[in-house]
Amino acid sequence: GGFGLRVVCFQPDVWAVLARSARGFRTAAGAVVDGKVGACKGAEVPESKKGVDGQVRSFEEIPHTGRNSWVNLLRFWREDRFRHLHKHMERTFNSLGPIYREHVGTQSSVNIMLPSDISELFRSEGLHPRRMTLQPWATHRETRQHGKGVFLKNGEEWRADRLLLNKEVMMSEAVRRFIPLLDEVAQDFCHMMQTKVEREGRGERGKRSLTINPSPDLFRFALEASCHVLYGERIGLFSSSPSLESQKFIWAVERMLATTPPLLYLPHRLLLHLGAPLWTQHASAWDHIFTHAEERIQRGYQRLSHSQSRGPEGGGRYKGVLGQLMAKGQLSLELIKANITELMAGAVDTTAVPLQFALFELGRNPEVQQRVRQQVQESWAQAGGDPQKALQEAPLLKGTIRETLRLYPVGTTVQRYPVKDIVLQNYHIPAGTMVQACLYPLGRSAEVFEDPLRFDPGRWGKSREEGQRGGGTGFRSLAFGFGARQCVGRRIAENEMQLLLMHILLGFDLSVPSSEDIKTMCTLILMPETPPKITFTKL
Repeated sequence: GGFGLRVVCFQPDVWAVLARSARGFRTAAGAVVDGKVGACKGAEVPESKKGVDGQVRSFEEIPHTGRNSWVNLLRFWREDRFRHLHKHMERTFNSLGPIYREHVGTQSSVNIMLPSDISELFRSEGLHPRRMTLQPWATHRETRQHGKGVFLKNGEEWRADRLLLNKEVMMSEAVRRFIPLLDEVAQDFCHMMQTKVEREGRGERGKRSLTINPSPDLFRFALEASCHVLYGERIGLFSSSPSLESQKFIWAVERMLATTPPLLYLPHRLLLHLGAPLWTQHASAWDHIFTHAEERIQRGYQRLSHSQSRGPEGGGRYKGVLGQLMAKGQLSLELIKANITELMAGAVDTTAVPLQFALFELGRNPEVQQRVRQQVQESWAQAGGDPQKALQEAPLLKGTIRETLRLYPVGTTVQRYPVKDIVLQNYHIPAGTMVQACLYPLGRSAEVFEDPLRFDPGRWGKSREEGQRGGGTGFRSLAFGFGARQCVGRRIAENEMQLLLMHILLGFDLSVPSSEDIKTMCTLILMPETPPKITFTKL
């Protein structure tokens, strides 16, 4: 009994919408860009980007997967491509080459995977980079009259909020403040595992081993750690009977993630008017997430008022990101609530799932595991209990996370809308086109990585990076995005995952009952179809 993903069944009314759309819409050959057909006749192309024959190919000449977006959407559903979108992208690159166009339902994109093209894309992202708006999320905020956080904003409004948030979640001073909170939760998780192995495991005392699916425990760890950093409070998820409220929150996040992708490709307003079950499930999941956050934020507000009323002596302890934002008062309470809720919703699955993959890869690569452990043991001994110092002296831990996210990227694409016309693979891309860097095919490409399927945290070391194909590390590690619009929770997630792996490696040897590749699927994030079992043996 864990929090297994509930796969959403697509209801008959959705099929009806699709069928009507496929009959009624016959689109022009150009891809739709922000509601306009993206023809590119007469567009000026930089001189330096002319092709071999002096000609840059037109946008229409980019290889594509079919011109009728509604027929394409029907095909996606019939062939279950949403669930295996990452594999669909990999297959399409293999058959069409390193760039292709895709038009599915209401979404249109140009897809790329080579670092040189990704570099060109990010060079043209502008001062206010835009990624694809998750319209179902935005519609939920609008219908419920909730504020929007930075994830759903664009332009100057996005930039102003993001700069204030960065101070509390991205800057080194903020990281220094929250690392001890994450470390405390990671150590508690390992104590809980020690007790579990001792109580339920086999073998002689002190060297017992236990084979389990760690997924439910990792979800609880991610929720506990996120609450500690964001709200400055522990919620007691490592007790023998964790609260039903927390399990419901995790379930709501999973349901929200599972219902997002199909809604992205459909006319959401129409679904809203139809009261489609798919939309209803999505909205009720978000409602639950907001209710959970609201209760915690209210408590945080009361704590802050209480400590302020007690004068200076009440303000010494770090009160989490929420407490910091409230104390500074630069963001309105409505905006604090919007951003904290988005951070909270995005903080559980996105760390718990990569940790499953990391434990599995360390378990099936014992030599790699031993190399990382040795470095961790030395760094922990030298750090004298300072978790930040221990991480700095163990670069292989960071390499383990990067390597896990190379093979199993949480989000399968990073999107941008270039602010000026660009040329990719000698094709003209008009400004305002959505271009997606596809991370799963990138991470497993033999053109980009030597021996791409080998799990090798050392490949991210400085001496090794120069020798990589395509030279250097640029635009090969993009799991957290890039630049001003990279994942706002990146520093929390990176440190949270590294600290947990550090304490697990200090306390346990990991192995796997089966070393067969994990079958993966897409919700909004990449997940195992079945969570891998891991054997924990006490050291």
